[in-house]
Amino acid sequence: MRSEIKPAETAFDATVSRLRACRICRDAPLYGAPLPQEPRPIVQGLASARLCVASQAPGNRADKSGIPFMDPSGTRLRDWLGLDAAAFYDARRLAIVPMGACFPGYDAKGGDKPPRRECAERWRDELFAGLPNLELILVIGQYAQAWHLGRSKAGLTDTVRRWREILASPGAPRVLPLPHPSWRNSGWLKANPWYEAELLPVLKAEVARAMAPR
Repeated sequence: MRSEIKPAETAFDATVSRLRACRICRDAPLYGAPLPQEPRPIVQGLASARLCVASQAPGNRADKSGIPFMDPSGTRLRDWLGLDAAAFYDARRLAIVPMGACFPGYDAKGGDKPPRRECAERWRDELFAGLPNLELILVIGQYAQAWHLGRSKAGLTDTVRRWREILASPGAPRVLPLPHPSWRNSGWLKANPWYEAELLPVLKAEVARAMAPR
């Protein structure tokens, strides 16, 4: 017997299909030079997902594999969340929606460029409209935090320090800010030991709750 497809699932899948054919940043860029390589949008999720990783943009390794966080940053992130790869890549339970869906290329210093602004402006509201069951959004890095929490002059460190206040804010889904798991941020982690001592245990508990079978 053919299983019924819910309208929300159809809407999310349709949005992702259109996103994967998008070439705005390559053929008609609104902000700066065109994307330096062919677009390869990378998004994960189904309408049933209750947890979302709101990240920045895929890295070069993810661009080559087509799999989000398929790099050392992903290994660290999965450790933070207390998830193995099978759970992390279970689209039924966990969505991954970056600010920019394509690898943005490298800057002059060899780091990743910021996420393309065209992507979030065109696709982000539509993608989240297709994820009606989200209970928790993990906002990773300054670009996702500015989008989901509003721009702040305080900076990433102060935003993450306010994680208790942000997590307890009324409304749904709840939001929890995190630094980027890049190994370039190892110095930040050493300078802010409260992150691993205080925030990570709560993060793991919240993730386990959102991922638990219902």
